[in-house]
Amino acid sequence: MTADEHATPGADDTGGAGRVFRVLVVPGVNPDRWLRVWRERLADVPLELVVVEPPDAEPALRAGDADVAILRLPVDRDALSAIPLYTEETVVVAARDHVFSVAEEVAPGDLADETVVRPDDDLVGWTDAPGEPFAGGPVATTADAVDLVAAGIGVVLLPLSVARLHHRRGLVSRPVTDAPGSVVALTWRTDTHDDLTEEFIGIVRGRTAASSRGRGTPEPAGRSPKGGRKTTKAQGSSGGKRAGKTGGGGASGKRGGGSSSGRPQRGGTNRGRRQGR
Repeated sequence: MTADEHATPGADDTGGAGRVFRVLVVPGVNPDRWLRVWRERLADVPLELVVVEPPDAEPALRAGDADVAILRLPVDRDALSAIPLYTEETVVVAARDHVFSVAEEVAPGDLADETVVRPDDDLVGWTDAPGEPFAGGPVATTADAVDLVAAGIGVVLLPLSVARLHHRRGLVSRPVTDAPGSVVALTWRTDTHDDLTEEFIGIVRGRTAASSRGRGTPEPAGRSPKGGRKTTKAQGSSGGKRAGKTGGGGASGKRGGGSSSGRPQRGGTNRGRRQGR
């Protein structure tokens, strides 16, 4: 696991003033823009980024190892809330001397005569994909599957960002038309939703600081809630109080914070189709 270098060393994660907000992500997900916005709005709450392998993501979140997670669906909706963010394009990875290397894209029917290596941590979930299953026994991880493909044994279907992570000389990747995509979602434990979680949800969904439903950005010292005149004794005790919104309801929904290309805005590296509103 990799901790975000911007997290404050020695910060207490038990809550209160020393609270550390942990965001769990899986390989291929790039949350940089959202992390920058968090640090601008909540500089007093350190944020720690934790990277785990896909099979470990949901168990880690449910065990309380992170406050929220950005991972690939499906997840257990009885225990977790989720907001789909974008759908990532599926590509086929093959050896460079494979016939697919001369094509711009691959149709599902083109896979029919291919040996398709499906690792145990399959990230696409295309259970009825054309092609012949790899007959050499179980393949534990995506990395193992890519090793087989690099050796000239079959092809593997991956989300685009994951294919990029595993790219090496001797491999090519091509989009597969009409293939199901991999849905990336923001998830959190339904029973532990709080103001900071709502703040992060708002950032991912593109809310401004003024429209945040979470803890929000404190008013500058000495100003009224509307940002007008400085408070004075003549205004009385109520004149200096700001009317804030409490964090609250468990946000959920279909609309995500990705761009129209399916990428996290700026800083995102993933291609795909955005979930419809």
